[in-house]
Amino acid sequence: MHPFVVTVLVSLAIVALSVFLMRKGWHGRKERQHHVGVLAEVPQNYDDRQVMDVVEGTYVCTTVSGDWLDRIAVHTLGVKSQARMLFYDDALILERTGARDIWIPAHLLKEARLGAGMNGKFVEKEGLLIITWELNHRRVDTGLRTQYSEDVEEALNRLNQLIENNSSSRVEA
Repeated sequence: MHPFVVTVLVSLAIVALSVFLMRKGWHGRKERQHHVGVLAEVPQNYDDRQVMDVVEGTYVCTTVSGDWLDRIAVHTLGVKSQARMLFYDDALILERTGARDIWIPAHLLKEARLGAGMNGKFVEKEGLLIITWELNHRRVDTGLRTQYSEDVEEALNRLNQLIENNSSSRVEA
């Protein structure tokens, strides 16, 4: 057999083995994260409600809060996709292309801040919007990159307004 053919076959075998092992690792991560629980469906009543604001961008991923390398794989939370942030007076909906939409009621939003990156995406200083929220009593961080850099401040302000309005209404109640 010609040395070139052997080299090509060995290279293809290494690539195939690498893909197999990555896929196996991803499925193993999903198995280990079964405790994360179920991601809530977006309630149908939001179809008829007025959206306060929409910001286009990219959904990067969701990680365990404080550990930007521990990506959550279940419920398509680890899948990068195009997204729209839909702001309502009582919730944030992340409408994602090719992945499940994420509904986050305002009372589950804990913090919004800007950062330079998280698992799978690193950008300029304060170019990534990071939202800390509760998923089934577990804090998680979700990273979003706005399509236009000038939108990141608007999105951050909207999120902080949602968080502030929610925390003040809980104190009064």
